[in-house]
Amino acid sequence: MMFKSVKTGFLATILVATAVMANAQKKISQGTVTYGVEYSLPAEQASMASQLPKEQKVKFSGNVMRMDMQQGPASIGILQDFVQKTGLMLIDVPIAQMQYAVKMSKEEIEQAEASAPKLIDFKATGEKQKVGDYNAEKYSYKDDKGGTYELWATNDIELPNGFAGSQFKDIKGSLVKYTTFQNGMKVTLTVKSISEDKVGPFSLEVPSGYELKTMQEIMAMQGGGE
Repeated sequence: MMFKSVKTGFLATILVATAVMANAQKKISQGTVTYGVEYSLPAEQASMASQLPKEQKVKFSGNVMRMDMQQGPASIGILQDFVQKTGLMLIDVPIAQMQYAVKMSKEEIEQAEASAPKLIDFKATGEKQKVGDYNAEKYSYKDDKGGTYELWATNDIELPNGFAGSQFKDIKGSLVKYTTFQNGMKVTLTVKSISEDKVGPFSLEVPSGYELKTMQEIMAMQGGGE
């Protein structure tokens, strides 16, 4: 009889442990996050919104993320180590048989971050709701120019620390909807899906066949130089 009760207790412990594990945060070290993108543009640029991509796919492996985009005949890949803050841009123009690589230093990335509004005063509101497949909590925050924002963070999954950018490092959880700045533009990103798949490893070394250029040289080639 005693053995039976011990056995029942042991079984109950296993069931409880299994239930806890099922609800624990799922840590994802590599995969793809697909975002829906909304743009907040000044009135004089509002017409540009229709030309901008409505979706953004970010692949990541460890601390390195990769985004790919098409700009006319050029395929552009942007890789960034979001912990070390170094990056690499790869430009491939097959029709012209041109392949260029641009290295981004920590100083350059930090300079670009410093030019964007500083996000401050993050506060958990206690308000909960589902964003896509994820249970999330609402946070309020501001920028140093007087703008106010909200974001939603989940503990259902754990993305690599720093994935959404160093400005959000104090948020407990992974961001599933948030407003930030990209290349000076205010954008709101909402997670549509997160898939755990083998996409890496990614390297910030210049691949063979790519010619190393500076950003100034690339801009000059596009007619954007001084």
